[in-house]
Amino acid sequence: MLDPRLKYLSHKQVRENVWDLVLLPFGATEPHNLHLPYGTDIFQVEEIGRRGCLKANEKGAKALILPAIPFGVNTNYYQIPGGLTPGLKPSTLLAIIKDVATALSRQGMRKLVLLNGHGGNELKPFLRELFDELPLFIGLIDWYKMAGDLCKATLSEPGEHADELETSLMLALRPELVNMAEADDGTPVPAKVGSINKGWVSVSRPWHLATTGTGIGCPHKGTAEKGHALLESSSERLAEVILELAQVPYAAGFPW
Repeated sequence: MLDPRLKYLSHKQVRENVWDLVLLPFGATEPHNLHLPYGTDIFQVEEIGRRGCLKANEKGAKALILPAIPFGVNTNYYQIPGGLTPGLKPSTLLAIIKDVATALSRQGMRKLVLLNGHGGNELKPFLRELFDELPLFIGLIDWYKMAGDLCKATLSEPGEHADELETSLMLALRPELVNMAEADDGTPVPAKVGSINKGWVSVSRPWHLATTGTGIGCPHKGTAEKGHALLESSSERLAEVILELAQVPYAAGFPW
């Protein structure tokens, strides 16, 4: 079984196979509370994508996963002290993905799945903008939404960022990069406008004001066991999606 990651394959291996679809993982490089590495989003989305493709390919699919885009939309992180967050504007991220999609289309690929691992990357408008512009199906998976019910069933205190979920995943993936003794409690700082706190008004939150350490959600109940369970269940679900998309032949109007 070939490694599904393009960066590990030779040109000979790539051209000898007819690929059903290509998976493009992306996330962000940003602070994750005080105890997790900046690469948390990328570590997670790459591994879930790798496992999902491998499991699908073992069942007959031919899915290829591209190198992850390491930067995401982080324009509300710029004032974090010592943050050094390489953030993109939404329009920049869209332009990068469009270039990748265009290149794949010109090479004959007809199915592209975007696998997102960062909540700040909102791409539904992008799908609408590109709809019918390229002879290429583009699907979007926010992996944490795809696995939302699995996360709720496994975790005791789901949060939003650098919480029990991400702490558990990193304890399973790269425990040597996690320092639980440094973890902030992840209690958000409420806005002075109550309707914002209730979710009635959506804003771009300034993370240097809205958090005490860039975490939202308590990380202290995170465990490696929960992380391993979620990696397995999330990648199994992703494999189901990949296999289904791979098995339906592409034609005009796909997937209808």
